[in-house]
Amino acid sequence: MNTVSEQDVELTAICRLRWQCRRGMLELDYLLRHFLDQGYVELNPAQRQTFVQLLAASDVQLSDWLLGRAVPPAPQMRELVAQIIAATQR
Repeated sequence: MNTVSEQDVELTAICRLRWQCRRGMLELDYLLRHFLDQGYVELNPAQRQTFVQLLAASDVQLSDWLLGRAVPPAPQMRELVAQIIAATQR
């Protein structure tokens, strides 16, 4: 009998997210993957869902938000962008 553990499910989700963090801009790749490796584990389920929503944004939007040229419209998205920026500065 083959059972899938919660850890296996989490690992699969992280692998999917890592793939989604691959972007057309090297800067975005670095910021998003660094956060996935350093800060994602600290997020609660709602914040993790916001991260998935963030990854659905275009590269242009993401670069504007993560490089401080624009602010995301939703408060939870703004908070997550601030966390991503802070994680890269550690």
